[in-house]
Amino acid sequence: MTAELHSRRTALTTGAAVAGAAVGAVALTACSSEPDGKSGTAQAPIAAGTPLVALADVPVGEAKAAKAPDGSDVIVARTSETAAAAFSAICTHQGCAVTPKGADLVCPCHGSVFNALTGEVKQGPANKPLPSVPVKVENGKVVTG
Repeated sequence: MTAELHSRRTALTTGAAVAGAAVGAVALTACSSEPDGKSGTAQAPIAAGTPLVALADVPVGEAKAAKAPDGSDVIVARTSETAAAAFSAICTHQGCAVTPKGADLVCPCHGSVFNALTGEVKQGPANKPLPSVPVKVENGKVVTG
């Protein structure tokens, strides 16, 4: 009977160890610091001169979500009466789309908060700023730069 008990115990502990290793591997993949699970992957440049939003539609000190010409999600922030900045709307933690909330950009997935005017991280788990998107103001519109 002790050989049978020893055999069951070995099978259970080995199975648990294998399951734990598999879960750990999945967790490491899911918690990659890059949204696509790869490091150093850059987003393709956005075509210049395409309107994103009317400057008047974005309150000074706040931001608005928009679509870039390539279909990617961007955030356009009004940094002053006459200037704007833009950032990728994709959280640098795990790739969820951030949402403008006043002077903040909030990730609904894990709670990261970014400064809407600079893209800098205000609260993690994200530890990298949102990538900037070149823009300029022309004829009352924020256009890709």
